[in-house]
Amino acid sequence: MSRYQSINPYTNKEFANYDNPTTKQIDDAINLAHALYKKWRHEKPETRTPILHNIADAFRKNEDKMAKMMTLEMGKLFSEAKGEVEISASICDYYAEHGVELLKPEPLKTKLGNAYYLKQATGVVMACEPWNFPLYQIIRVFAPNFIVGNPMLLKHAHNVPGCAALAAKIIKRAGAPEGSLINLYLSYGQLSDVIADPRIQGVALTGSERGGSSVAEAAGKNLKKSTMELGGNDAFIVLDDADPEVLRKVLAGARTYNAGQVCTSSKRIIVTKSRYDEVLHELKTIFSGLKAGNPLKADTTLAPMNSERAKEKLGAQVKEATDAGAKIFYQYPEINSNGAFFRPLILTNIDSKNPAFDKELFGPVAEVFEVDDDDAAIELANNSSYGLGSSVISKNIKHAQDVAAQIETGMTVINGSWITAGELPFGGVKKSGYGRELSSLGLMAFVNEHLVIDVSKNN
Repeated sequence: MSRYQSINPYTNKEFANYDNPTTKQIDDAINLAHALYKKWRHEKPETRTPILHNIADAFRKNEDKMAKMMTLEMGKLFSEAKGEVEISASICDYYAEHGVELLKPEPLKTKLGNAYYLKQATGVVMACEPWNFPLYQIIRVFAPNFIVGNPMLLKHAHNVPGCAALAAKIIKRAGAPEGSLINLYLSYGQLSDVIADPRIQGVALTGSERGGSSVAEAAGKNLKKSTMELGGNDAFIVLDDADPEVLRKVLAGARTYNAGQVCTSSKRIIVTKSRYDEVLHELKTIFSGLKAGNPLKADTTLAPMNSERAKEKLGAQVKEATDAGAKIFYQYPEINSNGAFFRPLILTNIDSKNPAFDKELFGPVAEVFEVDDDDAAIELANNSSYGLGSSVISKNIKHAQDVAAQIETGMTVINGSWITAGELPFGGVKKSGYGRELSSLGLMAFVNEHLVIDVSKNN
């Protein structure tokens, strides 16, 4: 049986499978990508901007087709999948419009001569991406590196192989040169061999802490630069003066968007005393109003999880939490379906000794904590091995900014939850990983900052 399978989580039925590549196919792919890198070394980024705009247009033209494949393979709502295609297209447009300017040589002030550094491509990048955003995760690495001149090999998640193939096909048909993005259904052993190959110059991974540790070890062993985005258990801090309407609006999608399967979704909802009961009942209202069903249908608001395995893992984590003293404040009614549905629930009474306290619960589970004041909220938010994203809900923006500055995290949204765009850097600290994707920071992830200095006048 192939290691890569397309299984519809709404029906739990397989509809396609894919084999691992041969050693020759892998070598041919690396050769092709490396040859394109050497060609691009002699071409300016301006030559690639029209192609990247064409790729953005191609995704928009194929939006329904791409979105349907995402829904069929990992279960997300079709409306959310369409939104993901649009975000991905906008990221391509961002780098097409701003990449050339961002890659201009950077002048340096020095008395030693006329100095600047060039921003040059380094070579082929190996990208290992997860299933929860099957297109967005690809484009986050592909778009900036395409402009830089770094071709990309893709190892996508084992349960979204059709998304990987379709994305690669759309990019190729939009005019990207052969080797720009090559999709490979690699085994983990093959991935290690690819990382070790001297033609590979960078490794980008979004995934689990365990997967990141393994890939980072392989990259480090072979002296390859890497970026890691490894998830988190993001804090959602509700201060005393939170606007009720804003709070209600933000809570609505904080734990249900993408069925709660978002690295940066608000997993730990930390609430000051005066708003605690309000938040609990607001979440109950939101969860109880969901409609489970076929994620392809417009009236469905509760999608299945990406797989039966993920559902079982989350269920085991919840049981572990409740066995250790956590309380279930509310759980969605039984769902009559063969799909991988997890009934959304609200957990309270989680103390620091509870196994769930410092874990990522990847699904529609809200962990709600009551604290005395802002200082206690910040302390609890920082009492975590992770540091990816966070939210602060408050009418007083200056105060919210002061609180945000004290949170040990890579990203904070004030009066909102997860947000992304081409111009906004994405990444975290602690066990949430290192490096940044998107924005000018993501563009520079695998760039050679090549110093050039003319000291003629000093001789």
